[in-house]
Amino acid sequence: MDNLVSFGNKRNYEDFKKQIPIKILPLYDSIRDYCLLLGDKVVEDIRMHRIVFCKSMTFRWFADVAPQEDSVMIKIQKHRKETPIKIQVTPGEDLTSIKKTLKEAFETIH
Repeated sequence: MDNLVSFGNKRNYEDFKKQIPIKILPLYDSIRDYCLLLGDKVVEDIRMHRIVFCKSMTFRWFADVAPQEDSVMIKIQKHRKETPIKIQVTPGEDLTSIKKTLKEAFETIH
């Protein structure tokens, strides 16, 4: 987990998760954990209202994960010139296809 970075606001995940509604925290943690397990080159950029996951220090992002009141909004980008895919996930929803899409995006980013 040496690849965790934050620019400007110096927030860490413990501070960030205080703003996540309790009912979606397990879902958010699950998505975050999966993104971090995709490889050594995953970089986590904790921003004010969301976390952006990038590949290596080139900061080509593949996932932008934002907590909502009762769901998690995920923007997934496979290619810079394509419009990101937006997926709204609710607690209890099957994450199999979302994880597959996240992995494809991570592997596609150069």
